[in-house]
Amino acid sequence: MPESAPESSTADETEQPEQANQPSKARPAGLGQGPGRLLVLLYGVFTVAAASRSIYQLAAQYHDAPLAYILSAVSAVVYAFITVSLVRGGEGARKAAFVCCAAELLGVLTIGTWTLADPSAFPDQTVWSDYGMGYLFIPIFLPVTGLIWLRKARQD
Repeated sequence: MPESAPESSTADETEQPEQANQPSKARPAGLGQGPGRLLVLLYGVFTVAAASRSIYQLAAQYHDAPLAYILSAVSAVVYAFITVSLVRGGEGARKAAFVCCAAELLGVLTIGTWTLADPSAFPDQTVWSDYGMGYLFIPIFLPVTGLIWLRKARQD
């Protein structure tokens, strides 16, 4: 009987190399790897900035400019979704982030144009007002950069 114990350990040892040769089922590399890390960082910062700003404004100043403050809250949600998608990685997350970046770009262009064409419609600034001028125009460049990165990630 003592001989059977070593056989089972020998059998375990021979199975391990076979398992090592099998392709791993590890999670695919995230979209937030390499240069995508900068996007994750920027989207994370903008999530916190837009969310904290809009929460305060909605709570303390809602009656002053409700549309502007609601749009800032919407931008915070969009930024958060893109941040999570970039960190999560995978093809489904890439597609979702791509759609969100396109919607973000459309929002920045629409709100930016609207605030320039009719400034009285927005008594206070949103994150996307004047194409993000209050945020060094990062809101107009961020979705474009995100779309380029996500398109490149699809090809890899």
